[in-house]
Amino acid sequence: MEPFQNTAQPDWDWWGKLWPTPGATLRRLGLSSGDRLAEVGCGNGYFALPAARITEPAQTYVVDLDDGLLDDLTHLAAQQEIDTIVPVRGDARELSALLDTEVDVVLMANTFHGIDSPETFVREAFDVLAPGGRFVVVNWHDRPREETTVDGAPRGPPTSLRLSPAETEAIVTESTAFSAVDHRELPPYHYGSLFEREAETAER
Repeated sequence: MEPFQNTAQPDWDWWGKLWPTPGATLRRLGLSSGDRLAEVGCGNGYFALPAARITEPAQTYVVDLDDGLLDDLTHLAAQQEIDTIVPVRGDARELSALLDTEVDVVLMANTFHGIDSPETFVREAFDVLAPGGRFVVVNWHDRPREETTVDGAPRGPPTSLRLSPAETEAIVTESTAFSAVDHRELPPYHYGSLFEREAETAER
């Protein structure tokens, strides 16, 4: 299993300049206390750790292929006395085989652009969500990479991999019975696309 394209864990210094308040961003995307969350492509926890604080006492499943990043995340969680983190090593395209429970939210931040078979992952996200559950995708806007700078240097995936909100919505809604709920601007360079698994949707 190979990592997704152009989804390496960024340096926390510039990541913090781009996302100075990750908890506030997650609340803007609808995360709340008691949500059972799976963050896919969690890296070393820049979003997962504040997410776990928001959603406690529910568990936060953190999914990644990289054992080292998962080890870093669990170490940071222990330092911060966060005891609801559940590390899960594996490929997002096999998510339903990795989780042994339904979740209320599947979050993928800054990684969706790099999946070589996004429809497969979207179906897996659909399958692990409880009826009424939400799928949240945080993406870089489809602007030229040279325009998305942090500390004067271009950041983010190559321009050719970037997806507009409409392109993201098309991939998600054409793959499953997800309904598009909203697109929320996340300045300076991102947006969040929110989808819902309808409660009455029958099993496929």
